[in-house]
This record gives sequence, structure tokens and C-alpha cells, in this order.
Amino acid sequence: MAVYQFKGVTTSGKSVSGIRNADSARTLQGILRKEGIFPTEISEHGKAQRSREVNLKHLRGSVSARDLSVVTRQLATLLRAGVTLVESLSAVIDQTENSTLKLVLSQVKQKVNEGTSLADAMAVHPKAFPELYCNMVRAGESSGALDIVLQRLADFTESQAQLRSKIIGTMTYPAIMIMVGLVIISILMVVVIPKITKIFADRKATLPLPTKVLLTVANFTREWWWAIILALVLGLVLFLRYIRTENGRLRWDRFKLDMPIAGNIIRMLAIARFSKTLSTLLRSGVQLLGAMSIVRSIVNNSILARAIDDARESIKEGESVAAPLKRSGEFPPLVIHMIAVGERSGQLEQMLEHVADSYQSQAETRIDTLTTLLEPLMIVFMGGAVAFMVLSILLPIMQLNEFAR
Repeated sequence: MAVYQFKGVTTSGKSVSGIRNADSARTLQGILRKEGIFPTEISEHGKAQRSREVNLKHLRGSVSARDLSVVTRQLATLLRAGVTLVESLSAVIDQTENSTLKLVLSQVKQKVNEGTSLADAMAVHPKAFPELYCNMVRAGESSGALDIVLQRLADFTESQAQLRSKIIGTMTYPAIMIMVGLVIISILMVVVIPKITKIFADRKATLPLPTKVLLTVANFTREWWWAIILALVLGLVLFLRYIRTENGRLRWDRFKLDMPIAGNIIRMLAIARFSKTLSTLLRSGVQLLGAMSIVRSIVNNSILARAIDDARESIKEGESVAAPLKRSGEFPPLVIHMIAVGERSGQLEQMLEHVADSYQSQAETRIDTLTTLLEPLMIVFMGGAVAFMVLSILLPIMQLNEFAR
């Protein structure tokens, strides 16, 4: 059974397209007509496979973590029920709504049909299946427990997606508040205040210091807004180029870890990802050295990644996991202690799981607390800015009234 892509028109005149499995193009044509679809183009997927694989490697964000977790859970359920791998992939392809993921899975199924392992077939598409995912699948295939590993992968992917969504959702409101506040203040400074203060200038009144400061800032913003925007854009471009260098990346990551309040949250989230991922990999049968190579890339911090690299080299020489992590000074004592206990007791995976749950919970609590504090702080800041503007306008008005008397 081959994989075909088709385009067609429904009886209502709506254009449709998709991917289907069929014995031949003629068979697919008959199936589509029974469904009320008149095909205008049918092409066999395998003939364009190589070029499409190259294109898929450059796709960004086309397969979300949530889509991947759903597909992984469905595949695990089918395998646990005794369905063969190829049939499970066919069922998942028909069920998947994401067109890119459907195409990727079709290519994976075709390679599996040709005798390639599932992990190697998935590794061709790194944008859809990360290195961590492929290594866990490979370990599951080697151990004969692919369904169990896929279930763990689904849980892991889903939990990471939920954490990311919660952080983004929590920080969205403060970000919107800041943007709205800046826009309002900019409009007042550039449009409203110059028109009001023009009255004072026409009367040649002596302006108090707050009004002079406000007028200076408003005039500068109105006349040089283009230079301000250009400077901000140029500064952002230079900053992004700098942090792409090795030295710039190290300095920026060190700065993030050393920031008050936010630095602790960033470190907690990174350690939670490190512990959760390492625990999941070890439970799935991935060897410790290979697992350490994988987790270094998911902490998203070059300082912590360097500490993990050093720990991996020390483990190669026969040391424990806890000792080199302790020497790095980047992991809290509690984490080191729990890892050491896990190594001595033979329960490293469970201890890492406890570390991940604890630090993720602490990070979420601190994020919620920080967000709760940010709201009144932003209100005070915006209120203070508006109060300064109002005071700067009222002071000369009061002076004019006194002179009028």
C-alpha cells in the first residue's frame, strides 16, 4: 500500500487536499469519489520523498509539543493493544489533523516498511522529533518495551508543554500591561502635552522645574522619535549578534543566573528540566553517558551545559554523578545531596524525579508570586508617571491664576 497526496474539489465547490494510503492511484480516485470529492491531482508520495524531507528539515514550529504528545500517546495505546507498528502508524496518520505531522509520519511509515527502525526513521526529521525523543524510542526498541517508553514520552512531552504554557500565560498579562502603559505615556508625551503647554509658551509664563523637564522630554521624543526607534532596533540587533558568540552567550547566561529573583527562577526551571529529562531517559533504558549528552542541550543555559559536560567527562573516568556537579557550584546542595543518595541506594531515577517535581513546583510558585507583585508595582509606576504629568501641567496653571488675581 503506497502513500498518495491528492488535491480535489467537493460537490459544493470547495477545494480540498490531503494524504491517503491506497493500493493505487485509481483505487484512491474511486474512494475519493465515493466521499464526494472529485480529484484534480494525485501524486505518489514516495516519488518526491527526498525533496520533501529536505524541506521538512527547515520547517520551524510546524509540529507543536502538544500535537506530538497526542500522537505519541495514541501510538503507545495501539502498540499496547497488540497492533503492529505499521498498522499503528497508519491509524495515527489517519487520525492526525496537523498536515505537516501527517506528512512526516507518512515518511516515517514508509521507511519502517522498508526495514528501517522507528528511531532512525524519525531521526530524519529533527524538527518534528528531537534528539531526546529519538534516543528514547531507540532505547525502547532495543529493550522491547516500546509501548512503555512511548507512554513515558507522551507524559514527559505533555508536562513540558503544560509548564511552558503556564509560564507564557502567567507572564502575558504583565507584558501587555507594560506595553499598553508605554503606548499611553508615549501618546501623552508626543500629542497631548505639547498642545496643552503651548498655552503657557504663548503667555511667556515662567515654568516650574517639573514642567520644564516634562516639556524637554516631550519635545525630544516628538522630534527624535525616529532616532530613538533606530537606536533601539540597532541595539537589539547588536545584542542578538553578541549573544550568538561563545563569549557573549556565556556572559549573558551568567547574567541571567545572577539576576535577583528572576535568576533563581531560571535556575530552578533549568534544574527541573535537567532532572526530569535525565530521569525519563534513564527509566527508558538510555545509558547514563548518552543521557548526559542529551540533557545538556535542554537546560538552555551554556553555564549549566558546561557544568554537565564537565560532569560527563568525570563520569567517564569513573566518578559519581554528584561529585562533579557539586564541584561546578551551579547546582544547589539539596540537588547534589538527593542525587548522591539516589546513586548509593540504586534509585537515581526516582530521586531525579523528586528533584524535578520539587523545583518545578517551587518555580511555579515563585512565578505566581512575582506576577502578583508585578501588578501593583506596574499600577504604581503608571500612576506615578501620570501624576507627574498632571502635576507638571497644573503647576503653571495655578501660577497663571495667581497672577490673574
